[in-house]
Amino acid sequence: MKKLSSLLLAALVASIAVPAVAQFAKADDAIKYRKSALFVMQQNFSRVAGMAAGKVPFDAKVAVESAAVAEFVGKLPWAGFGPDTDMGDSKAKVEIWSNKAKFDDYANKLQVELAKLSAATKTGNLDNIKVAVNAAGGVCKSCHDDFRAK
Repeated sequence: MKKLSSLLLAALVASIAVPAVAQFAKADDAIKYRKSALFVMQQNFSRVAGMAAGKVPFDAKVAVESAAVAEFVGKLPWAGFGPDTDMGDSKAKVEIWSNKAKFDDYANKLQVELAKLSAATKTGNLDNIKVAVNAAGGVCKSCHDDFRAK
């Protein structure tokens, strides 16, 4: 059931990802979109991170599926950081828009690290997964430190 739910969610997100920028009738829509994508990414990443930290039992199948969803969804939220989306119900700092190059660099690095995490889970080697989780988590932390209000 989890796999089916993940696949359905991925299909739904995929159907709106490509034309996402054009779909935002209001800035609030873009904010909701990016927050939703970031939430789904975080939930799936956290499943794998929990396994890597020994907080939950390692399940290779769940790790592979969760990393794949995190990798896919990790490509989506960035379209929601467009013009006029620096206000509203968001923890995004205004520095995102004043230092967009650095923010975009973090977004690109995260996508690279999530791809590495996805590959690491396919090895089934928990040590490889731990390294990949730490790298991806480090990018998340750096971006949050610089661009997310507490």
